Amino acid sequence: MNLGDAGAGQLWRPAIVATDLDGTIVRPDGAISARTRAALSLVEDAGSWLVLVTGRPQRWLAPIAEQTAHRGLAICSNGALFYDLHTETVLEAHLLTPKQLSDLCHTMRSELPELTFAVEYGDRFAHEPHYPVRFPGPDLRTVDLTELCALPAVKLLARHADMDPDTLLLRARSVAGHLGELTHSSRDGLLEISAPGVSKASGLARFCAERGVDAREVLAFGDMPNDLPMLTWAGRAYAMANAHPQVLQEVSRVAPSVYDDGVAVVLEELFSDRS
Repeated sequence: MNLGDAGAGQLWRPAIVATDLDGTIVRPDGAISARTRAALSLVEDAGSWLVLVTGRPQRWLAPIAEQTAHRGLAICSNGALFYDLHTETVLEAHLLTPKQLSDLCHTMRSELPELTFAVEYGDRFAHEPHYPVRFPGPDLRTVDLTELCALPAVKLLARHADMDPDTLLLRARSVAGHLGELTHSSRDGLLEISAPGVSKASGLARFCAERGVDAREVLAFGDMPNDLPMLTWAGRAYAMANAHPQVLQEVSRVAPSVYDDGVAVVLEELFSDRS
C-alpha cells in the first residue's frame, strides 16, 4: 500500500481530520472497529478537529455518535447540514428550495422517465409510491411528486432500477448538472443531489474558514465519487484500498481498506506519541 508521506518520522500533523463514514471507517455491518475508534480519539486528544463528512442524513447518525463517544462534528447529507455529534443538534443548513427540487425532478425525468424520486428533509424522508425503500422506518412518508417538492430539503435522491450509477450520473449531469450538485456513493443506480455548489468540499471549506484553517492543514479520507470534491480540496488525502475505481485513479495516496483499519493506520502514524 502507498501511504505516501505519512510514514514513520513524519512530523506533520493536520489541524483537521475529515473522514467519510461508510466504506471508509464504517464497515458494511455498520460497525467502527475498536482500533479505528481509538485512532479517532487520538485526533481530538492532540488538539485537532475531527470532522465526519458523510452522505448520511442526520437521522442515521445516532449509531455513529454512540460508537465514536459523541466526538467531533458531522457534515452530513453531502455538505448540506452541520451536525454537532456532542449534542446531536443541527448547527447549519444549506437546502434545496421547492423550485430547485421541482426543476431537477422534471428535467431529469424528461431524459430518464424511469427515475423515481425521494427527498431527505433531515429528520424525515418522503418518497414517490414506486421508489424502492431499502430501509423502512417510522419517519418515512409516501407522497406524489408535487408534495415531494413542496418543502425545502437537504437532499434529493433519484433511483433507476436498471442503470449502473456511473452511467446514470453522466446521463443526469448532461441535462441537470446546472440545476444542482449531482453525485453518487452507491453500487446501484442511485443518485444524490444537493443544492448548487453544495458538496462535501464546500461544507468542509466553510468549516475550515470559520476556524482560520487553510486547506493545506486538512487531512481527508474517502472511498466513493461523492468524496472526490473533498479529497481533491484537502491538502492531503487518502483513497481507501476498497475505493471506487475513479477515486483510486484521481487520489494518489492509498490507505489500507476499511477491513484493515486503513484510516487508523494513517492516524496512528501521525498522532501516536513517539518518545
